[in-house]
Amino acid sequence: MENIPTWLTNSFIYLSAAVIAVPLSQALGLGSIIGYLVAGIAIGPWGLGLVTNVEDILHFAEFGVVLMLFLVGLELEPKRLWSLRRPIFGWGSAQVLGCALLLTGVALALGVSWRVALVAGLGLALSSTAIALQVISERNLRPTSSGQAAFSILLFQDVAAIPILALLPLLAHVSASNEALATVNIAEEALKIIAVIAGIVLGGRLLMRPLFGWIARSRTPEIFTATALLLVVGIAGLMQLVGLSMALGAFLAGVLLAESEYRRELETDIEPFKGLLLGLFFIAVGMSIDFDVLRQSPGLMALVVLSFLAVKSVVIYTLARLMKLPFQERPTFTLLLTQGGEFAFVVFQAAAGSHVLPSQTASLLIGAVAVSMLVSPLILVGIDKLLLPRYAQRGKVKMDEISEPQEAPVLIAGFGRYGQIVARVMLAQGIPCTVLEHDAEMIEAVRSFGYRVFYGDATRLDLLRTAGAANARILVVAVDDMAQSLAIVDLVQAHFPQLQIVARARDVTHWNKLRDRGVMRVERELFESSLRSARSVLELLGHGAFEARQTAMRFRQHNLQLFEKMHPHYQDRAKFIAVVKQGRQQLEAQMAQERAERAEQRPPGWDT
Repeated sequence: MENIPTWLTNSFIYLSAAVIAVPLSQALGLGSIIGYLVAGIAIGPWGLGLVTNVEDILHFAEFGVVLMLFLVGLELEPKRLWSLRRPIFGWGSAQVLGCALLLTGVALALGVSWRVALVAGLGLALSSTAIALQVISERNLRPTSSGQAAFSILLFQDVAAIPILALLPLLAHVSASNEALATVNIAEEALKIIAVIAGIVLGGRLLMRPLFGWIARSRTPEIFTATALLLVVGIAGLMQLVGLSMALGAFLAGVLLAESEYRRELETDIEPFKGLLLGLFFIAVGMSIDFDVLRQSPGLMALVVLSFLAVKSVVIYTLARLMKLPFQERPTFTLLLTQGGEFAFVVFQAAAGSHVLPSQTASLLIGAVAVSMLVSPLILVGIDKLLLPRYAQRGKVKMDEISEPQEAPVLIAGFGRYGQIVARVMLAQGIPCTVLEHDAEMIEAVRSFGYRVFYGDATRLDLLRTAGAANARILVVAVDDMAQSLAIVDLVQAHFPQLQIVARARDVTHWNKLRDRGVMRVERELFESSLRSARSVLELLGHGAFEARQTAMRFRQHNLQLFEKMHPHYQDRAKFIAVVKQGRQQLEAQMAQERAERAEQRPPGWDT
């Protein structure tokens, strides 16, 4: 072990911990962030003690957050960013100031000195950009109103961290002459910051695109990747030099390249580095939790964590209501911004260095932020399982269920994209249909186009009776969920055996389970459209329209026959795979023979 370099040993430890903890966390439904944090705790000073240089790792891993902000910036063109100026500076300032003032007030009420209360309030008002954006990305929340609002506020927090850090020297115990000197220094720093941002904007406009064009013409992909990383590292270092957020600088660089023709290639090159370093950042956060402070003052730590989470939750949820965010999105939006942030580490460490905070108080606050970052993903899992289902029920549009008996010959369960096409064909032929749909928002949407759709769950026997299932001739099962689809079929076969069933199958498993129940008219939802796409591809490759159609139809016929052969064996994997392979070989041989026969029948000179 003595001959192995330290960096190689640590790399092995980090990767091993991540490979073990993250899949387990995902399997338990806790998300990847919890896995990384637990991995960090396990290998850190308070776990197995495999890694001890936590501060160095944390500083290095922060580059994952920098790369993440660069990629976010690449997705925001300057025009779109300008359109977000009001939520960024409006709602962002409301969140930071509201949380800071309320947290400071609570601390003052508890007898804390005003300097300590103010620094604690400002630091705890900030949220974790890394955790929030990771959750937004995992849940695909960026296009939603809550995702955009959270992003705007997080971006403002990165900007707000600059004046917060500049305020710390003024809060220190200094003389009047030193205060005047500090004011002059802050003015100089402000001018330096403006000059750096202006330089990045002008340089980005004038130099970045020509530089990437020159590198791209060299046709060396690895140098293009190196140039992208050099750009991010250089701007991050420049911003750090003048006391600005590295992540903010990287975001600004991304925005400047958002309209570039190299945007997609930059995203592809940097994404793997971002993912690994961001995971390393969460591992470092887990390692940085000071369990000694937890052990010495567990009650005080719990009080600080619970208090600031509760205070921030009240402010942010109130803000969500004022912003008129959708009812169901408010809990997730609140939690995204409630936990402490990585910038709080910087604020509290700087405050301790300026003697604004006692070192013990700074350790307590840093520990509270780290604990909040650990428990927030767990709370999010609880919200998903316990709170959001209730919110979804409360947020639904109140609609009357079907009450008057119906007599249409066709009953359709589910009015999504599949059921709508079936219903439109029937109505075009003058055939009346009774449609049941359990999504109230869908009903509101289709009713605006003049469709008559009843609110109701087709798995309920009483609703099926009222919908006329006893006298109808055909039931179309068009619901998206496989379990619900099978439940409807079981219910109908038990109570309305005269109904002929036409069902939609999402995949092969769904098709087989429907056939197990004796449903013979089953359509795979993407099968026919995929065949038409295959025909188009053949035609574009030079095949005649008739030949392409015949090929697709022959494949269709063979595939349907193959499914019938596969069905008796679908629960025997070995036999199932054997049947599939045999069927594919038969089809390829048959197609090859037909191509050869067509070639023989062509007149001489056909190919010329």
